[in-house]
Amino acid sequence: MRSPLLSLLLVGVLALSGCAAATPAPTADPTAAASTEASAEAGADCDGVGVIVDFGTLGGDGASDCVDASAAIPATTVLDEAGVTTEGSVEWGDQIVCRVNDRPGPDETVEVAGEASFVESCQSMPPAYAYWALWVKSSAEAEWEYAQEGLGTLQLEPGQSVGLVYTTGTETPTPAG
Repeated sequence: MRSPLLSLLLVGVLALSGCAAATPAPTADPTAAASTEASAEAGADCDGVGVIVDFGTLGGDGASDCVDASAAIPATTVLDEAGVTTEGSVEWGDQIVCRVNDRPGPDETVEVAGEASFVESCQSMPPAYAYWALWVKSSAEAEWEYAQEGLGTLQLEPGQSVGLVYTTGTETPTPAG
């Protein structure tokens, strides 16, 4: 059972725009190695907006792309053009990310060491130990930072990157690239 205080903290970080939030410590993600080269290309040589998706413990091929952009563009449009589908939750809409390319699926059991397994319903907030983290990188040379707003309002400029990483456990890995 998840802590109500932890859930409120997660809601505050994800739902409020413009609030300062501590960036979680990056961790090594063994599943990220396969997509590192493609991910680096998405951000380093991209004149538009780079896109990186890492399914983490869910498994499966990640994605990276460079979407043409000459001015500010909504993050939802960037992901759409990169062929990445997202789904929010009933309660929070597109201010949180519940599924990416239909993962975790509505019939998929998510297992995290030391936690109760579950099936993501997308009704409200996902558990604090298994969720899609939304990251933004302001330039190819910058560090990844937690997005300060949800996909529904996030605007991206040419030269920036957006990353989605399925995060499990207590630490949040940054996108590879």
